[in-house]
Amino acid sequence: MKHLLLPFLLILAGCSTPRGSTPGSLPPSPGGMPQIINVSAYDPKERQREGRSYSEHDVSALRANGASGLIARAGKGGNLDEKCATFLASADRAGMLPGVYYRVQRQVDAVAQADQLVNRALALARGRSWNAPALLLCGDFDGDLPLAAILRFMDRVESCTGVIPVAYLENSTQLKQTLSGADAATKAKLRRMPYWLALYAHDSGSGPVYPAPGHPNGLLKQYDVWSNWTLWQYGGVDWQGGRSRPKVYHHGRYRFPPYFGNLDRPTERNVFQGSHAALAAFWQQHGLSLR
Repeated sequence: MKHLLLPFLLILAGCSTPRGSTPGSLPPSPGGMPQIINVSAYDPKERQREGRSYSEHDVSALRANGASGLIARAGKGGNLDEKCATFLASADRAGMLPGVYYRVQRQVDAVAQADQLVNRALALARGRSWNAPALLLCGDFDGDLPLAAILRFMDRVESCTGVIPVAYLENSTQLKQTLSGADAATKAKLRRMPYWLALYAHDSGSGPVYPAPGHPNGLLKQYDVWSNWTLWQYGGVDWQGGRSRPKVYHHGRYRFPPYFGNLDRPTERNVFQGSHAALAAFWQQHGLSLR
């Protein structure tokens, strides 16, 4: 996606950022890219070491460690996430850019799920006085979704809000086959959504059809839709015996540490490919206005 660079910075009043700080002004991550945390009702995960903690009521530790934004799960397959509103209010107080994603699943009509995201986002927008200017909208598409469901979800969100959502795709063989095999017109339509890719390890996703992508550009080639990525979820978790274990990309030019700063537990972590000013512009372009 070609990011728009706007000659302004967001100035948030009445929030708990360091003096002189604005969203996107904290030190960059390894690789120099702004950091975004995504959360759901599964967060925070269990404590694993000494360090700072956070909860849905207080995310100041995320901000202090350099996170510029927080994207909370609004719902999944027809069910709302009970921590979403609390997480977003806490992020806004801490001076982070707020966003929502919806996990779109096959067993529920895509339009009904889009309506649930839109209704949740509108309720959040009206529910408080926000410091942030916009609420980012994202669709998280399950690996077995048909192409028609992805397009119907995108179209419905756009028709209801005027916002083209961000597309999060699993590193899924079925999705790769579905999207790479689409015709040129369909691919052009998909490209209207910025691509949020998922790659936690350079050797993940290998199989008889697709080898391990190695790096983000390798995953781009396998999907064969987007010429570039916008957000990259480089850190997640493996669940083993009911406990979470950090799984973080650490290879080649991208060597991210297993934990985020001095946090005492794993987090699901992303980077934005662009400057902090571009991040602010992107958030407004693909977000629901909060002012």
